[in-house]
Amino acid sequence: MDLSVDLLANAVLSGLLLGGLYAAVAVGITISFGMLDIVNIAHPAFIVLGAFVAYYLNANFGIDPLLAAALAAPIAYVGGRILYRGYYLAFERRGEESLQGLAFFFGLLFIVEVGLLLTFGVDYRTVEAPYIGPSLSLLGFFSVPFRLLVPLLVGVGMVLAIHLFLSRTFMGRAILAVSQDPGALRLVGGDPVHIKEIAFGISIATAIIAGALLIIIQPIEPSVGREFIGRIFAICVLGGMTSLGGTVLAAMILGVAESLTTTIWGPSWAPAIAFGILLVTLAVRPAGIFGR
Repeated sequence: MDLSVDLLANAVLSGLLLGGLYAAVAVGITISFGMLDIVNIAHPAFIVLGAFVAYYLNANFGIDPLLAAALAAPIAYVGGRILYRGYYLAFERRGEESLQGLAFFFGLLFIVEVGLLLTFGVDYRTVEAPYIGPSLSLLGFFSVPFRLLVPLLVGVGMVLAIHLFLSRTFMGRAILAVSQDPGALRLVGGDPVHIKEIAFGISIATAIIAGALLIIIQPIEPSVGREFIGRIFAICVLGGMTSLGGTVLAAMILGVAESLTTTIWGPSWAPAIAFGILLVTLAVRPAGIFGR
């Protein structure tokens, strides 16, 4: 296939921009699955819920999608803490979090999806914002749509903020400690359940913000979250499970791989190539890029 350098360069740039969204949607799974060992398969449904919250506030009150996410994130944080408390009492405390817990989140995924279908229907929804239409031209042949640039900046900024929280605060270090050795944390007076509750609340809050970034990039409907189930777990594993830096790098790799594949062979091949990279990486380094 005859491909110009300009076309390939723009494909790589688009992949890097798309990687910013992937980092935002995967950081919550890095926290819940990588650090807390909670297989929250309903995480994509919460992303779509965040997208519809942004849509509702934008369509009815004219609120910018990013501001809508900022308003909804604290509520999602509290809801996430309540959800984890129920999960802990019903499953984790009894040691039944493996199969029964997975079934719980699988059912929760369908409950959220059906609730959105009954509320908003099956039509695709979009939002309006000043940065959705325009593009930025660089060096004469790079075209950078603001609808991709803004999610990149917000997504990477969110991951950086969480990294600083985990590395610079007492509670953040406690979350890292509970992911490594809950028994040792108890010896120094920490409550692993309380700390996991806070971390899970942060995970759900990031999903709501990621949903607002998603609807900025593309129209959404209630079942679109299924497209991200495989991607977000692949990014988490590829990045090294508990590494936020690895999550960002893996998201960029996946974004570029999908963009190049779509440009060269078409969109139907993108998932196969992306997960092929995951399999090769795990064969060479089973712990992931930054895994220990």
